[in-house]
Amino acid sequence: MSKSRRSLRAFHACFIAVGMLSLFAQLAPARDGGRLNIATIKGSINPASAAYLIDAIETSEREGAAALLVELDTPGGLVASTRDILQAMLNSSVPIIVYVTPRGSWAMSAGTFITVAANVAAMSPGTSIGAAHPVSAGGGTQRPATTPGDEDAPVQQPIDVGTEKAENALAAMMESIAQERNRNVEWVVQAVRESVAISETKALELGVIDIIADNRADLLDRIEGRMVRVGSEERELKLAAAPIHQLEMTLVQRIFNFLADPNVAMLLFMAGGIGLYAEFNSPGLIVPGVVGVVCMILAAIAFQILPFDWVGLILILAGLVLFVVEMFVTAFGALFALGVGLILLGGSMVFDQPDLSDLTVSFWEVLVPAVAAMAIFGGLIVFSVGRAMVGGQTTGVDELVGLVGKAVSPLDPEGKVFVRGEYWEANANEPIEEGTTVEVSSVDGLHMTVRRVERS
Repeated sequence: MSKSRRSLRAFHACFIAVGMLSLFAQLAPARDGGRLNIATIKGSINPASAAYLIDAIETSEREGAAALLVELDTPGGLVASTRDILQAMLNSSVPIIVYVTPRGSWAMSAGTFITVAANVAAMSPGTSIGAAHPVSAGGGTQRPATTPGDEDAPVQQPIDVGTEKAENALAAMMESIAQERNRNVEWVVQAVRESVAISETKALELGVIDIIADNRADLLDRIEGRMVRVGSEERELKLAAAPIHQLEMTLVQRIFNFLADPNVAMLLFMAGGIGLYAEFNSPGLIVPGVVGVVCMILAAIAFQILPFDWVGLILILAGLVLFVVEMFVTAFGALFALGVGLILLGGSMVFDQPDLSDLTVSFWEVLVPAVAAMAIFGGLIVFSVGRAMVGGQTTGVDELVGLVGKAVSPLDPEGKVFVRGEYWEANANEPIEEGTTVEVSSVDGLHMTVRRVERS
């Protein structure tokens, strides 16, 4: 019996040991090698995309991933969100690879900061990087958007000079990051101060990036075995056999990422205004009112995400008010035209915050078509209401005055008359025989006064 117990105990010990070894075998790859996590940012840098990328970094650290690959295509974004991302990247315990892809993509403004801050910076052929100067939609001198003599750089529009304070702060931050990652300090500062933008070949030549890769597989092959500095230690990238895992945005992050676009915010605001305008003019339609309220709520959320200028918003609201006033004031369209002008002016400056964001509303592609559609819709309403106001009344009891009917009973002085297909209680100032033609003189509630129609 004693021998049997000892055998059973030995079996249990072996079983536990095998279980522990199996567990360690499963955990070992996660700490030694690990998988390659991939995060994709396509669009603006905003609180939602920043939260997504920071979560990706934290998840990679928690899992002990071999590296985090960020596939990037962005026109820029909010300064505060960019700073949050850079802080997470520079303090990450996991190597971070930023790859500007696919062909035709760009890493403008905030994207330049993120690319330069990576442990490995790579770009696809046909991509561009730069133009990190704070953007302003109006006023100021202009500087060239490309490096003089750089024929390979994509053509960029001149970018307005923003505030000097924002420029100096961003230049200092970019210089510090470039020094930390051993990149071309002179060029990255120039990208901030002069909005220069260059192609991927020029970026490699100037030491702004490390690699030009045709695709993801080519990138992983080129960086295999590369030594990178993570924190205070040197680490070798071993990604050839690493399993790939795509990290996705949460539903909430996707919704907020969609709303954090000035163009979307402006379209929602315009659609909300049109819906409420239609509902106020024709109460009871329900659908325009519901759509207008929903759009206004979403626009309010977008305005909470994006830094905006109160002056621009007030100008837009003033333009909407002039649309309504035009309906009640004979201004021959002057107030309506002024309203359109105020909306265009306000829309072009509502997101003009160069020290906080480089995102603005696209004037010709979004703002002008949206205002034009709103003006056409509002113009039709103004025209319809105006025509109804100058025209005679065609509905209601008052329009019965002057109609001709017939007495269906003697009126002495009260009786019944038949007018426009309806029987009415009526009275007359003189006795009227049954069958006599009568004319309505007035209507009071459900009772009318009639008089005899003299036959000629």
